[in-house]
Amino acid sequence: MEPKGFSLVKPNIQTPLHIDFGWWKQNDQNWRIYLLSCLCPEHQQVYSESHNDESIDWVDPETAEVQYVDVLQHTLITHCAHREDFLPEHTALVDAVFKSLLANGNSPLTPAEIGARLNRSPDLILRTLAGQHVYKGIRPVQK
Repeated sequence: MEPKGFSLVKPNIQTPLHIDFGWWKQNDQNWRIYLLSCLCPEHQQVYSESHNDESIDWVDPETAEVQYVDVLQHTLITHCAHREDFLPEHTALVDAVFKSLLANGNSPLTPAEIGARLNRSPDLILRTLAGQHVYKGIRPVQK
């Protein structure tokens, strides 16, 4: 699947963002290392002992669409992201947004919604993540 290009519409604080895992996998060879670092201690141990890069079938609870999802992504979204210690208070902005999106099941959130969750400026989130440089696959949702 070819990743979608950027839209000509300028994003604003109501533009939904998500983690485009397809883009990230194509453009960052270290994406799995970062995902491993986000796992809870229990799952870091489980996955450190294997080279598990398998995909599993996942059914979107809203659309019932079946997708192939990386097992690390699935573990992060369904377990680790729901732990109380998943998002420490003093986390860098990009990491905090990434983890917020994971905790939301990677369902799109606007900079305004993310800002409210993180107690951070929606304008700063927008300026950081809606530019030409893509951080950790976080991009505006393409329609």
